Amino acid sequence: MSLSVKRRAMTNRVEVNPDILLGKPVIAGTRIPVYLILNLLASGYDFARILEAYPVLNEEDIRAALEHDVERVLQQPGAPQPGRSWDQGVTTD
Repeated sequence: MSLSVKRRAMTNRVEVNPDILLGKPVIAGTRIPVYLILNLLASGYDFARILEAYPVLNEEDIRAALEHDVERVLQQPGAPQPGRSWDQGVTTD
């Protein structure tokens, strides 16, 4: 399976619906927001601990939350684009 196909599969696990949590991204079919998963990871939770706390989730859901955030960051102006060198265009004059 190609990387782009995997990314599409991951992003299909995240949905944005204005009727669910005011349109915040959630794991599809749940009311578990992506930001909650990211906060748990940032707080030191590992996948196993998140899955124990939220048994409705699976590893792919956690990875989809991470992928969703990566895609969001890459949409920001000035963000590095995949496949480009991080220092492309940088001068040291």
